[in-house]
Amino acid sequence: MTETTMTETGMTETILVINAGSSSIKFQLFDVADGTLPGRLRGRIEGIGTAPRLVLQDGSVPLPAESGDGVPGALAFLGAWLRERLSGAMPVAVGHRVVHGGPAYDTHVAVDDTVIGTLERYVPLAPLHQPNNLAPIRAIRKLLPDVLQVACFDTAFHRHHSEPADRYAIPDSLYQEGVRRYGFHGLSYEYIAGRLPDLAPGIAGGRVVVAHLGSGASMCAIQDGRSVDSTMGFTALDGLPMGTRPGQLDPGVVLYLMDKGTDARAIERLLYHDCGLKGLSGISNDVRDLLASTDPRASLALDCFVYRASLAIGALAAAMGGIDGLVFTAGIGERAPAIRKAIAERARWLGFDLDEAANAANALCITTPDSRVKGCVIPTDEERMIALHTRNILRRHRSA
Repeated sequence: MTETTMTETGMTETILVINAGSSSIKFQLFDVADGTLPGRLRGRIEGIGTAPRLVLQDGSVPLPAESGDGVPGALAFLGAWLRERLSGAMPVAVGHRVVHGGPAYDTHVAVDDTVIGTLERYVPLAPLHQPNNLAPIRAIRKLLPDVLQVACFDTAFHRHHSEPADRYAIPDSLYQEGVRRYGFHGLSYEYIAGRLPDLAPGIAGGRVVVAHLGSGASMCAIQDGRSVDSTMGFTALDGLPMGTRPGQLDPGVVLYLMDKGTDARAIERLLYHDCGLKGLSGISNDVRDLLASTDPRASLALDCFVYRASLAIGALAAAMGGIDGLVFTAGIGERAPAIRKAIAERARWLGFDLDEAANAANALCITTPDSRVKGCVIPTDEERMIALHTRNILRRHRSA
């Protein structure tokens, strides 16, 4: 039977997707339709807590003063704005990106009080993200208590790794408590894995390293469409150097800071906000700024980023017993040809032969026809992935 996609007022039903940060809320609205889930509109609310404004493709709208009460105020404004835009027909479901599902959730779930309580316990595992992910869920439960909300986890795509991939060399009791390697950016990797059969069918069933390179950066080994291993671990601090996070770090550095008298909160601020490209360069956490700079510290920061990324490619290839494809995605991966070129030069030993003209043009395929390892640039769409999972759970709820 065909799915109902119209409200009682005759309006097309929609799913709202929210990707919340500390000072911004990205959102997209999707039509609930069979097959393609066409996007209806997208935007973001910036400056939450200071000078909030709604930003759309056709311009920016300042929010009224009464919406300045942090995330709840911004969401109240967004709800009123959507209600007017949709002629009173509010979304039938809301999907949220939630960074950490912890040991409890290996798949995406409908939100209830138990889910919220469990996710609150994982705030220490993702202090930069988890509180911001949970804030809109709570606010919408107050504004629209009858609307289905779905939590979609960045960790879920990685939850079926082998034990050797997920274990740290620590006592088993800690593993049973949930101290293990989770991996993140799973919604992005799941989207890329789903696009490969259409965009790069020659490697879709093979061994692919996907490089999600942005302010938060990681890499994932994907074999036959499934995650095999990832550079991130227990928290989103591990792996590659990032905008403000250090990536791989000897735990002895933390012990050294503790011995100096640095408390846990100060160490947390250092590791999440003052390291990575920002810490190395002393200039910026933005690759665009560093590429434009003549300061040797900017070059050093980028060289460290490229070096660690090239090491990760080799390690992830080893996890799969080889490599057939390398895919770049996210802000840096999609729009920084110079970074891709530098990484590609270090990956030549694996059989990666860059087509420099294609790379400069941000083409889909950036390797030569005779390159043994195929290289691609594929834009990611985490919001669409969230919308798909939310629609699936909405269907199950309606069937029940």
